[in-house]
Amino acid sequence: MNQQQTAVMKTGQPNIVLILADNLGWGELGCYGGGALRGAPTPRIDALAEQGMRFLNFNVESDCVPTRSALMTGRHPIRTGALQSVPAGLPQGIHPWERTLAELLHDAGYATAMYGKWHLGDRPGRYPNDRGFDDWYGIPRTTNESLFTESIGFDPTVVDVPYVMQGRRGQTAEKSEPYDLEMRRRIDGDLTRMSCDFIRQQASGDKPFFLYVPLTQLHYPTLPHRDFEGRTGKGEFADSLVEMDARVGQILDVVSDCGLDDNTVFIFASDNGPEFRRPWRGSAGMWTGTYHTSMEGALRVPLIVRWPGHVAPAQVTNEIVHVVDLYPTIAKIAGAALPDDRPIDGLDQTDFLCGRHDKSPREGFVYYIKSELRAVKWRDWKMHYIWEVEPNAGPIHLETPYLFNLVQDPKEETEVGSSQGWVRGPMRKMVMAFQQSLAKFPPIPPGAPDEYRPAASSVEKGS
Repeated sequence: MNQQQTAVMKTGQPNIVLILADNLGWGELGCYGGGALRGAPTPRIDALAEQGMRFLNFNVESDCVPTRSALMTGRHPIRTGALQSVPAGLPQGIHPWERTLAELLHDAGYATAMYGKWHLGDRPGRYPNDRGFDDWYGIPRTTNESLFTESIGFDPTVVDVPYVMQGRRGQTAEKSEPYDLEMRRRIDGDLTRMSCDFIRQQASGDKPFFLYVPLTQLHYPTLPHRDFEGRTGKGEFADSLVEMDARVGQILDVVSDCGLDDNTVFIFASDNGPEFRRPWRGSAGMWTGTYHTSMEGALRVPLIVRWPGHVAPAQVTNEIVHVVDLYPTIAKIAGAALPDDRPIDGLDQTDFLCGRHDKSPREGFVYYIKSELRAVKWRDWKMHYIWEVEPNAGPIHLETPYLFNLVQDPKEETEVGSSQGWVRGPMRKMVMAFQQSLAKFPPIPPGAPDEYRPAASSVEKGS
């Protein structure tokens, strides 16, 4: 037994590895009905699913920034003001007043590291090494910026050249190298190597660790590492999917080689539904839609959780879970304290994960795109206030919301407001309760300066 295992046994705090894929649709992985059908078997992630719980009804926000904000704060982005991606140099991401998951775990005694895409702040005070991570390497914003320097008419005098960056806690984050198309191919290999090195270092340490690995695949431009180029014979998208599976496998192997399997919670998820832009368009499998919509193809993405001895293997569930739930659930597992001066939208899923309850505590959630309420989901139903199947197709504001039974009609094609309209009551009550909470605890305005502070407030237990 190594020093790290002894320390974890004494504290009861397991290691936590969280890998977040980018723009990975519900229909891409083999264990979700894709894999070989997408030209790319995914044996490592499929095997991971057999070792833990695979979620069929894990729900996220509309795109990269809001989902990552929800993950890091446990709060819907309509509260945090992290509503969308904005160009470099403008206030964006999560406000310094928010308490990140990494900050909670650091305060609970964890070594913390992040290797990958942040997209929650791109200036001093808002970088990952300022927000709870001891070590960070990756991109502050997003992968499509790798196209910039080779785009027609690109002018570096008016637009910042995108860079990969790195930073340590207490130090100034620095630029590492330009994020161009060749670096776009290399980056997930670098992120994985650094993640594996971090695990090896911590295996001989005396602290539990939290490793957050937000990979860049399968975000557009979906280009594989040169080592995987041509691997499938099915094109760059399939090669990139094979690469992503292999990267997850590399991290799994190091956890195992270090003897840390039994005391490590391993989580794999995606930040949103598939890309809608061609030629990089992905698949949501049996669901309709892509990210930037309120269709099920935007909301539902893969989630797999492995925790030997706690989460039983080979489980599949269609219970509703939302990305905000990861914040209080991971905090509970780690023995970290949640903030008590603000609403936390996430629900602790620990008892459900560990088999002490057979139902998720969550029955539904509200769904905003930017500041606009688009839909509400409750039990087997979804009600759309605004209808837009494809991004930028022209949203239709509905006088009478559309209601769908997602079990009977997963494609959201047959409106059941007349025959099953009783569910509108509890759904509207849920919306009203959330909107009352927004009125009581006003949201942080998008782009608020670092000096901004919400009105002093306290949250009663159970509110």
